[in-house]
Amino acid sequence: MKKHSKHTNLERRDNDNHAPNEISILGANCSVISDLVHQVSRKLPSYKLAYFDASHAKNVEGNQLSEYVFHHQGNLQITTTGNLNKYQQRLDFAQFDYVFINGNHYQGAKQILILDEAKEASVLKRLSQLDNIQFILKLNSETEFFDFLVEKYPNIKNKICYSIDEIDAISNHINNLIQEKIAPIKGLVLVGGKSTRMGKDKSELNYFGKPQKEVAKTLLEINNLETFYSVHKAENESEIADKFIDLGPFGGICSAFQKDPNSAWFVLATDLPFVDESIIKLVLERRNPSKVATVIKGKNKDFPEPLITIYEPKAYPLLLQYLAQGYSCPRKMLINSDVEIVEIDDDFIRNVNTPEEYRGAKKEISS
Repeated sequence: MKKHSKHTNLERRDNDNHAPNEISILGANCSVISDLVHQVSRKLPSYKLAYFDASHAKNVEGNQLSEYVFHHQGNLQITTTGNLNKYQQRLDFAQFDYVFINGNHYQGAKQILILDEAKEASVLKRLSQLDNIQFILKLNSETEFFDFLVEKYPNIKNKICYSIDEIDAISNHINNLIQEKIAPIKGLVLVGGKSTRMGKDKSELNYFGKPQKEVAKTLLEINNLETFYSVHKAENESEIADKFIDLGPFGGICSAFQKDPNSAWFVLATDLPFVDESIIKLVLERRNPSKVATVIKGKNKDFPEPLITIYEPKAYPLLLQYLAQGYSCPRKMLINSDVEIVEIDDDFIRNVNTPEEYRGAKKEISS
């Protein structure tokens, strides 16, 4: 008998314990861990990084303050004394490429183990938390692996090991861990518009000998992107039904993320017939996955074009936050978020919305 479920089984973002991508550091004093994080952070300035620690105030029980400290490079330190809620933590950390965790206080999905003879008892206490060690750090070269570590994890001596002062090597290793989790990109062609001003479906207009929706899909597919149509009602596996009714492109983008929140989505509208393969390649080359999105902007335009844009997985919670405030404009989210802007000539991003504009565009393309 099929098990009854009260709730829709939605795809979920591939989160770690507290964040989309995290690593805990344990086995040394908190000051050693904090200093290591700050040194590594300076070596990785292009990423959004956070450090998650517990309050070290003496009267923790009476201290209900949670500190959010913003640094000039966009890094964030959160010190909290409240009860942890993993769902809220994942929202708090959703915009960060990597979260370092003080493993003396919180368990991380991945770990860096520091070998310090003075903290042997502390490591033994947290032995069960060491289930995904990425590499080992030694405070000095003479430090041996604790017997209980070798007994519990026989292969631990085969782990990569650095001296704690090898900051460049450590930073490079962490850079590789960040790169490993960069989301793949899928394509989304928006074809569900009402086309009120045009009087007929803009996605079916013929500029190049076939419907423009096929042209747009091909532009994404020739760049090795698995591409879908965003439609009102899906009829096959190449289509994504709009689950956010009457919200226009905003709803189509959110529906794509609902289908796959672990991919970035290259969104392309069908009323932009002057977008060609060179523009698609340019956006892909300039993609910055540390940003919310990589977006096209005309050199003489005031605002970015939201429908020639790569939306990263971190854009999804932001879109939903704007929706919760009563806004369904993807451009508004982009304008007020940290995005990578790619400037191009205005001529490439002319929207075609009326029969007159269509006739003019078709004539220009034909000539």
